[in-house]
Amino acid sequence: MSENYAECLRLVEAADRDRAISLAFVPADKRDDVAALYAFNIETARVRDSVSEPMPGEIRLQWWRDALAAPDQGAAGHPVAAAVADTIARHELPRAAFDRFLEARIFDLYDDPMPSSEELEAYAGETASTLIMLTAMVLARDAAETQADAAGHAGVAQTVAGVLRLLPQHRARRQVFVPADILAAAGCSTEELIRGEREPAGRAIAAMTAFGRQHVRAWMAELGDIPKPLRPAFLPAALAGRYLDLIERDGAAALDQPVEIGPLRKVYINWRTMRR
Repeated sequence: MSENYAECLRLVEAADRDRAISLAFVPADKRDDVAALYAFNIETARVRDSVSEPMPGEIRLQWWRDALAAPDQGAAGHPVAAAVADTIARHELPRAAFDRFLEARIFDLYDDPMPSSEELEAYAGETASTLIMLTAMVLARDAAETQADAAGHAGVAQTVAGVLRLLPQHRARRQVFVPADILAAAGCSTEELIRGEREPAGRAIAAMTAFGRQHVRAWMAELGDIPKPLRPAFLPAALAGRYLDLIERDGAAALDQPVEIGPLRKVYINWRTMRR
């Protein structure tokens, strides 16, 4: 099992630098378990890029459900699945949360536009927010139960920042995660966003940034009430505010080039969040 967890750590280091940096603030005896959850997120997020049609992607997501439900049968031979199943069992994590997570990931496989900001919040709640809560349960189970509201807002903030950072990739495959009501309020159609028409798309980016900031403010207002042992679970979301600052600065340029935060700045933001 130790090699399975080592593979999870390698995957997070290679594919998710934000969460990889946050692992330095996770207690050593919990780091493998948290890395397993983050590796699970990576594996399921990239299903779309590994298939040519949605149906094989749905089959792959179903494989994950089956593997976690019956790890002795399905997870054998897959290091991430085996590590996640072990983490679920040892920490008694709710399997229903993983089922809902995988159900939400089905949206990723299709090119249907995000219907509304409420639907985006629901999607983030079942993915990014759930990942925060599961991580918090690993860190301090009893304390985690009081942080669902903060995790909800933090997950939405993180998702909005991620959607804006992934605009170049989403546009290339004609996928629109910017909600339809936000696009309408900005006077931008899905086709104008996909084509990268600067003026209407720039307004949509500004409106989406403002939407994300609402959730940044909401969860940061609760930061003082988040127990210190749980703070590492929120560190990846702590970067959302800085990402939104950079996206606001760049405006329509975010259509073609994702913004990035330097590694030392990420460490500083994580450190500051832990100490506040």
